[in-house]
Amino acid sequence: MSKPLLAIRGLVATVRTSTGTARAVDGVELDLEVGGSLGIVGESGSGKTLTALAVAGLASSGVHYTGSVRFDGLEISTARREELDVVRGRRIGFLFQETAGALDPRIRVGEQIAAPARRHLALDLRAASARARDLLATLVVPDPDRAAAAFPHELSGGMRQRAALALALSADPDLLVLDEPTSALDPASTSVVLAHVERERARRGLAVLVVTHDLAAVGPRVDRLLVMYAGRVVESGPARDVLARPAHPYTLGLLRSLPTRARRGQKLAAISGAPPPIAARPSGCAFRTRCPLARAICAESIPTLDAVAPNRHAACFASAEVPAP
Repeated sequence: MSKPLLAIRGLVATVRTSTGTARAVDGVELDLEVGGSLGIVGESGSGKTLTALAVAGLASSGVHYTGSVRFDGLEISTARREELDVVRGRRIGFLFQETAGALDPRIRVGEQIAAPARRHLALDLRAASARARDLLATLVVPDPDRAAAAFPHELSGGMRQRAALALALSADPDLLVLDEPTSALDPASTSVVLAHVERERARRGLAVLVVTHDLAAVGPRVDRLLVMYAGRVVESGPARDVLARPAHPYTLGLLRSLPTRARRGQKLAAISGAPPPIAARPSGCAFRTRCPLARAICAESIPTLDAVAPNRHAACFASAEVPAP
């Protein structure tokens, strides 16, 4: 088998809290092949975004990473600044959840989208500007010429999200990391953006890593799913298998809380309680205080991520008892 484009092993993200330090990400491991797609799902505070930021070596203030993050053989955690400058933007495109993290309010949108193409693809100003306009048009931005000439604050939230995606794709990256790509979009815009990402995958083997809470929109569009809770991976496997037959009660809860046509007019089955604070996670399984299948052993031991079927893993003492959605 060929080596994965992205390989993460034993990733830990430690953050400072009012009572000391705590693990916001605890032992995450994953592989992503060339042209593959992986969705990381979970509620806020599960560690999804910190995992995604580690891929590009974008450590947040106050966060300390350990473990290994290798992109095409390059160890991101120990890479030199000049190596990271080449990888970021050129080989790894990153769409931030907040467009303020990607778009400079002082520079016109078209200039920003053109900049990576000029730097990494050696396009002249005219060619890079045309590429920026074409990317906006492909993302179904009304009047792409006007959008390219605008400053970020002159665009709606949805249009800024599309512009930020165009920026992430500007230099033809090998890996596209999307942090909550649908958070600022209406359903129609969500469909346009995700369909474009799928076309890019098919056209040139783009690998895609999606961090999302929007399981309904993203789940059916990726090859594999990684479910995170309280900093740990609690389930992983082929997306269609996880969606059809979850092996962890948390995954089941996420699926049952999704609005569907079959449940129109019915009250959604929300997961009881809330995720524990980073500095006050319960002993044993962190999900046990919200879990309908919890038992004594769940308070005593942390379940390991074990195989439950071919290419399927779950961290649950009662995985065999999880019902269908």
